Amino acid sequence: MATKSRLLVIVTFMLLALTAATIVNISLNFRDYSINSAVEKSQMAANIVKDGLTAHMVNGMMDKRQYFLDKIETSNNIKALWIARGEKVTAQYGEGLSSEKMRDAIDEEVLKTGQSVQKITEDASNTVLRVTIPYKASTPADSTDCISCHNVERGDTLGIISMEFDISDMRSSGMITILKILGINLLFIVVVLFLINYFVTPYMNLFSNLQNGIRKAYRGDFSHQFASKVGGDAKYVVEHMNSLFRKMQETFGDIKNNLATFIPQGSVSQSDPLHEAKTIISELSDIYKFKKTIELDASKDEVYTRIIDILRLKYNVGHFAFYEVNNVTSERKLIYSTEEENICFEKTNKNAMECRAHRTGTVTISTEFPNLCRACVSQGIDYVCIPFTINHDISLTVSMTSDNRDEVELMKKNISSIRHYLEAAKPVIESQILMERLRDTSLRDGMTGLYNRRFLEEVIDKIMSQANRNKDTYAVLMLDIDFFKMVNDTYGHDMGDKVILALSKVLKTSIRESDLAIRYGGEEFLVLLSNATDDGVMQVSNKIHSEFAALSFDVGTSEPLKKTLSIGIAKFPTDGDTIWKCIKYADTALYEAKNTGRNKIVEFEKAMFKSGDDF
Repeated sequence: MATKSRLLVIVTFMLLALTAATIVNISLNFRDYSINSAVEKSQMAANIVKDGLTAHMVNGMMDKRQYFLDKIETSNNIKALWIARGEKVTAQYGEGLSSEKMRDAIDEEVLKTGQSVQKITEDASNTVLRVTIPYKASTPADSTDCISCHNVERGDTLGIISMEFDISDMRSSGMITILKILGINLLFIVVVLFLINYFVTPYMNLFSNLQNGIRKAYRGDFSHQFASKVGGDAKYVVEHMNSLFRKMQETFGDIKNNLATFIPQGSVSQSDPLHEAKTIISELSDIYKFKKTIELDASKDEVYTRIIDILRLKYNVGHFAFYEVNNVTSERKLIYSTEEENICFEKTNKNAMECRAHRTGTVTISTEFPNLCRACVSQGIDYVCIPFTINHDISLTVSMTSDNRDEVELMKKNISSIRHYLEAAKPVIESQILMERLRDTSLRDGMTGLYNRRFLEEVIDKIMSQANRNKDTYAVLMLDIDFFKMVNDTYGHDMGDKVILALSKVLKTSIRESDLAIRYGGEEFLVLLSNATDDGVMQVSNKIHSEFAALSFDVGTSEPLKKTLSIGIAKFPTDGDTIWKCIKYADTALYEAKNTGRNKIVEFEKAMFKSGDDF
């Protein structure tokens, strides 16, 4: 309705302006008309006086001229009338009557210049027009020859006649006329405003109705029903707008509900739902591209790298750490960090339950409560920690930090979006974990859990490349259980399996994490020791040899079963320039131990090769 009010005010202002302009124009024209009428009347009176005085002079009645002048003054509603002689006429005929004198500067000016002068004098009650007209000596073309009676030249000013006219009545009648015009115009304005209000109101109501509908549509509500009493094109517009909004409500409502199944409500905060839908679709597109990319990645670590890139490049997170948590052991492994120092206490990596975000399974935001997470080392730095469960065994944690509250607020806004990327990565990571397990299963011995020979064949080239690059040394131990076949033949394969399991446990407890223990064959094992000294190699060998020899196996007889080991040792690069050669040489040393009595440790020597063997 404000639009209608503005329209009525504008129209009223324009009509009033038009009325004012009309009145001013009429007033000026009326004033000019009044003045011009008085001037014309003065010209007529002046001519009558001129002709009358001429007649008096010709007829010798100049002494009677005052009566004539008085009659002229009274008969023509002239307020005042007087005449004055010029210098030449005065010199010829004298001063004249007492009233025939110049009264003011205007008379003097007209006598001097021979030009008529008009002057209006106004006050609150009266308006007086003063007109002074010169009388000039006639020319031959005139009917009266002034030169015949006056000693003047043609064109000389003989005298002047001055008249004053009271035109106040004209001003009064003009004011009455103007008031009538003003009244008519005001009535016209009222009628026009009434008609405008009458005819425009339905359109204004329609306009207001359209505004309300569009305002609701901007908020995503297309349920508004348009209505109007206006017919014609307006009715056509209303019908089509209702039809359009019904379709929009059905279509957009479905789109929004469908989008909500991908991204929960509230994750994208926009006052404009159409912009919100655009943002969600753009987000879905980015997530889809991300998912299609990681589906082709070869390993879980590559997927983790993609997530890290998203945090760095898409969300511009400057400081964060990315963790993988083993839900079974509660151990937490740092995958990536932008900081040299850990933001959490070291104990948190050994026990992930110390992390509030992981323990509660909820996002932890430091600004919500002082010292919210007790595992955080840093003081004065805010953090946002996002936990995410991949499956029963594995979880992820993203810890973002900043000393800028604005950055923290931005992190908070991006929480849902970051979780969407983690959600998209979840099935891929699960698949990679499963593939790693399947692959790990294929590379491990099913009974002992040790790596098998296939694993050795896959990693040996990598180990060799790393050894050449870092100048690493390795010792290869080939182990074989003495007379193992007798155990299977005498006590059965179950007992043989127990002996093999017992040896595998001895190997696991006797070597470091950087070393490898592999079941190379049936009862044959291989141990690869990295960067071990000669004394260290012998200590490990003796430990394995003695601990296994000390084991006893209950076989149901009075005497328990005891077994021994034969061990062959070769060293890289001392004995061979490749690890494969060292494995062959360790096997040669094992063969030497077997042939020389078993139950012993033998280091490889080149003399062990028969003539023609390749070193």
